[in-house]
Amino acid sequence: MIRVVLVDDQALFRAGIRMVVASQPDLEVVGEAGDGQEAIAVVRATRPDVVLMDIRMPVMDGLAATSRILTEPNPPKVVMLTTFDLDEAAARAIREGASGFLLKDADPEFLLAAIRTVHAGSSVIAASATRELFAHFAEAPQPAPPAFADLTEREKEIFALAARGLSNAEIAQREFLSEATVKTHISRILSKLALRDRVQLVVFAFEHGLA
Repeated sequence: MIRVVLVDDQALFRAGIRMVVASQPDLEVVGEAGDGQEAIAVVRATRPDVVLMDIRMPVMDGLAATSRILTEPNPPKVVMLTTFDLDEAAARAIREGASGFLLKDADPEFLLAAIRTVHAGSSVIAASATRELFAHFAEAPQPAPPAFADLTEREKEIFALAARGLSNAEIAQREFLSEATVKTHISRILSKLALRDRVQLVVFAFEHGLA
C-alpha cells in the first residue's frame, strides 16, 4: 500500500484528489493539510510515501514546506502541484529536491501513474517537461564538478540522452542496448554524481551547462 498525503489550501480540490486516489486498491490517503506548516506536522505524524504538495498556499507555501520535509529522516517523495506549465516556483522546488511536478488539471490516470512511478523510485515524472521548465528558467551555468569527469565515455553519452528527457526504452533503441543495460548505466551515473533520480539528473545538466 502506497501512503499518500494531500496538501492544498482548497478543500474541494483535495476532496477530488482523495476520491481518485482512494479508488485504487494499492493507494491510501493517510492525511491532508491546508497549508505548508500543517503539512509538516501531518507528514511527521503519518510518515507517508508520497506527498502531493501545492505550491501557493497561505501561512507557509509549498516551497518552504518541501524544503523542511526533505530534511527529515527518511523523507517521503514530494510532487509539486502547479497551475502553470512553466512555473519558476516548480523549478526551484525540483532544484531543492522535489521529485517532479504535475499540472493540477492532469488526467486522473496520469496522477495515479505519477504517484506509483515516484514511489517506485524512478522519479521520471515529466522528465521532458522538467527539461522544458529548466530551459525556460535556466540561470548562468556553473562549471561541472570533478565527478563528471569520472564518467566513462559511454556513461556521458547516456547522460546526455537522459538529460534530454529520453526514457530508458528510447535510449536503448537509439544506442542498440537492452533496457536492463541502460538502467545499469543510469544507476552508475546517478551514484557517481550523487544524484537521487532522473529528474535531478536533468537539473544537474542544466545547472552545469551540460544539457
